[in-house]
Amino acid sequence: MNKTYNAFDTAREQFDKIAELLDLEQASKDLLREPLREFHFSIPVRMDDNKVKIFKGFRVQHNDALGPAKGGIRFHPQETIDTVRALAMWMTWKCSVVDIPLGGAKGGIICDPHNLSQREQEQLCRGWVRQMARNVGPLIDIPAPDVMTTGQHMLWMLDEYEVIYGGKYPGAITGKPVGIGGSLGRIEATGYGLIFTVREALREMEIRVEDTKASVQGFGNVAQHAIELYNKLGGKVILVSCWDQDSGKSRAYRKTDGIILKELQKITDNFGGINKEKAIELGYEVLPGEAWIEQDVEILIPAALENSITAENASSISDNVKLIAEGANGPTTIEADRIIKEKGIFLIPDFLANAGGVTCSYFEQVQSNTNYFWSKEEVLSKLDAKMTDAFISVSDLAKKQKIYTRDAAYILAVDRVARACSSRGWT
Repeated sequence: MNKTYNAFDTAREQFDKIAELLDLEQASKDLLREPLREFHFSIPVRMDDNKVKIFKGFRVQHNDALGPAKGGIRFHPQETIDTVRALAMWMTWKCSVVDIPLGGAKGGIICDPHNLSQREQEQLCRGWVRQMARNVGPLIDIPAPDVMTTGQHMLWMLDEYEVIYGGKYPGAITGKPVGIGGSLGRIEATGYGLIFTVREALREMEIRVEDTKASVQGFGNVAQHAIELYNKLGGKVILVSCWDQDSGKSRAYRKTDGIILKELQKITDNFGGINKEKAIELGYEVLPGEAWIEQDVEILIPAALENSITAENASSISDNVKLIAEGANGPTTIEADRIIKEKGIFLIPDFLANAGGVTCSYFEQVQSNTNYFWSKEEVLSKLDAKMTDAFISVSDLAKKQKIYTRDAAYILAVDRVARACSSRGWT
């Protein structure tokens, strides 16, 4: 992670630009460019060696004018409060752009779960909830999984929340395992939602999916399910990259005639790390992780962490690239965005492209609160409809005003939130 890059500065710069285009009043600008509230706390955990270690935790609630705040909790050794602030702001726009009645939040713990036992991770989850129980819940702020957190982590958190309040509150947290309040289709939702928007973009550009190749940064849940649906539609992925825990850097794995998803999944750990030696045995070419952006493909899918496409590497994007679909949050810097725009590449911005996860989280919340669960086909059908409608709304606005798709998505999202704040009498 680039030490000089500040995701919150990027998020605010993006917002400031749109606030000017919308001619927002100063009060609206001041309210929306900062979080409504944020929490910093320490989490003591007795480790397996019987020593107590103190972990730093966060929760940022950016805005809840449209409904209860919503956002993931990530475990990451390089987590910062500014990253969490940025992600919370992006969640506000993400919920707004797909038109679901939720606001934006984000949480995190500075830790590396690779180096923690299951018991230690459970204590960390329960400790986070003990610190936040008064300020989260089904009517206030609904957490969910994010980077390096899973349904198991969410279930430990929900259990602690229910112990504290002495009841059953399945809608307090989403991303839970199926059968214990989780929704069918949730695992696939972000990756599938991404490809629903890719499908619509290609349709607009009059390009057949079968005639495209893609390079994907990342091989976690989002990337794997995006690849799965993209392959089903006829597309071919020639490269994936992932973080290599042993070397402490990212690596890329390429097969020019197309990677085989299932064989890579068999040699991938729970955090999306591919076994290098086994990949070589399967005939994969091993490249530096940065190689994902240089491939001669039609589609680039950054589906890892923020700050992945920069002014330094954007110039190496092939002239053949027609579409970039941002599966990750904030993968493109302001400077890189200008280069992409100049290149004439169609861009599906992050808070639209990866909104499938929060949309399905909303579906899970509705199901949990009503204690009535839908079939997988029904969930994915509703997801497809939501993502398609959102894409068309953004695309129509971009064409009508002759503006960049990222600007169109922001205008749509920010305007809805600003109007809600005004209607409530906040501004």
